[in-house]
Amino acid sequence: MNRSEDIQIRTLTFEDDGKIPNNQDCALLIYKNAFTTKDQPRAILKENNWSNAWRGGVFSYHHYHSNSHEVLVVDGGSGELHMGGESGSKIKIEFGDVLIIPAGVGHKLLNSSRDFAVIGAYPNGKSYDLCTENESNREHLRDNIKNVSLPDFDPVYGENGPLFEYWEEA
Repeated sequence: MNRSEDIQIRTLTFEDDGKIPNNQDCALLIYKNAFTTKDQPRAILKENNWSNAWRGGVFSYHHYHSNSHEVLVVDGGSGELHMGGESGSKIKIEFGDVLIIPAGVGHKLLNSSRDFAVIGAYPNGKSYDLCTENESNREHLRDNIKNVSLPDFDPVYGENGPLFEYWEEA
């Protein structure tokens, strides 16, 4: 694993676009090239109390989680994601990159290489909901997002990881 001080961190914040609530209090964090081929991402995530892990792809429609933050570790190939809903940003990701997605932030796969795969996990192994642009109970979902607490640990770098430089208790 590359040292936290040696990785490039990119942040993006998105406003509620009327369909995807997003999260104005916590920025999407992108750790470029955090993992190497020698690393065991699942074990590192678990050690930092991010569990309920899975490996696969990203849905090709805008979705978000109102009750949990999510981490995605690019475990193979490369892809392009659309973050923050239709008015959000398109980002390119590749093996070794990590995305820490705050509760409420929309994400969608646009395209990928054939070998593209991510490992997803959640703080404290939280069960997550799956919300789309067409939710009728937006006020309840926005309340859920506001009530999601900060994780105890950065998913990659633990208790002193860079996540806490960017996210604060609201």
